[in-house]
Amino acid sequence: MAATALMSVAFVAAGARILPFQPMLSKPSAAFVSTWASSNMGFNSLQLRCRKNNTLPFRKLLVRAARTESQGVSLGFRAPHFELPEPLTGKMWKAEDFESYPALLVMFICNHCPFVKHLKKDVVKLSNFYMKKGLAVVAISSNSVATHPQDGPEFMAEEAKIFNYPFPYLYDESQEVARNFGAVCTPEFFLFKKDGRRPFELVYHGQFDDSRPNNNVPVTGRDLSLAIDCVLSGQPVSSIQKQSVGCSIKWHPGAGL
Repeated sequence: MAATALMSVAFVAAGARILPFQPMLSKPSAAFVSTWASSNMGFNSLQLRCRKNNTLPFRKLLVRAARTESQGVSLGFRAPHFELPEPLTGKMWKAEDFESYPALLVMFICNHCPFVKHLKKDVVKLSNFYMKKGLAVVAISSNSVATHPQDGPEFMAEEAKIFNYPFPYLYDESQEVARNFGAVCTPEFFLFKKDGRRPFELVYHGQFDDSRPNNNVPVTGRDLSLAIDCVLSGQPVSSIQKQSVGCSIKWHPGAGL
């Protein structure tokens, strides 16, 4: 994990106006609120845009934490192939298992990271909500068990069972999948969309929301849920995206990363 540092972070509240997902959507109305955020987090008064973000006044927060930010992965990036085991069930999952879905959310998480723990229950709620609407979700842990045995497969299985993960929680022992995705932190979110037979293409690589451990900002899932709503309603996702922030992925000793 990176050294602890005192960071002054300016958070800019931004939103999007999009539409709830409907099959064979033709000419949807322009305004709505993120379906998951509004139904679960009380965002009834916030009007948001998929295509354009309107900047609201800054709120400056002091956050003291050891943290790593997600790095630039170009939008349009095609989802890499993966084939990984699910410790809970022993099943092997491949990227091709999700080909029939219109969108795929890949999350790099782990057991021990306080940034993941802070969001865990709400990640489960969001996943349950959108999986019913057609979203495919998969979580991957790539941390080295040499340095963090609590993130090993037996504990992953226990975690998935305790929190009733509705998505497969996969173990990337070689860390090759994390490298192929360009993942560097936990949590880190990659949202892909699929158009017909074309491969999954990255449309969102950003944060869950503005909430961090100890910053007193409520967990809403707003940023990610808005992006998912855009994808499922066939609208473009804004290219203005805030980086995900979390613990660094724990690379194997001597990996040179």
